Amino acid sequence: MKRNKIIYWVSTGLFCAFLLLTSISYLTDPNFVNIFKHLGFPQYFRVELAIAKVFGVLILLIPEVPSRFKEWAYVAFGITLISGLVAHVNSGDTIGYILNVIFWFILLVISYLFWHKRINKQPNSATI
Repeated sequence: MKRNKIIYWVSTGLFCAFLLLTSISYLTDPNFVNIFKHLGFPQYFRVELAIAKVFGVLILLIPEVPSRFKEWAYVAFGITLISGLVAHVNSGDTIGYILNVIFWFILLVISYLFWHKRINKQPNSATI
């Protein structure tokens, strides 16, 4: 049980730190203006995504948030990462960008699975 809790918090902590750092970068680093242009996204989406990531991180990290909201946060982050993967592939980016997105997606899945183990609830196949 303690092992599951450690794996959950390490994976969730790393993932959420990554999301917070990218959120700050989206809003403060001028390079992200060019990155979003390169990927074909409008600039308002960069700001919208930064704000949504912060809210999602809060939902994942605050224990008192109801499970249904955590489920939706995991789904939203999964969709965001898959969309980012598609955008990088379609933009002709190098394998490094693609592997980076895959790494964070795997970490998200680990966090999700161990969140379910931690709360003694098995995810059903429809939510994986």
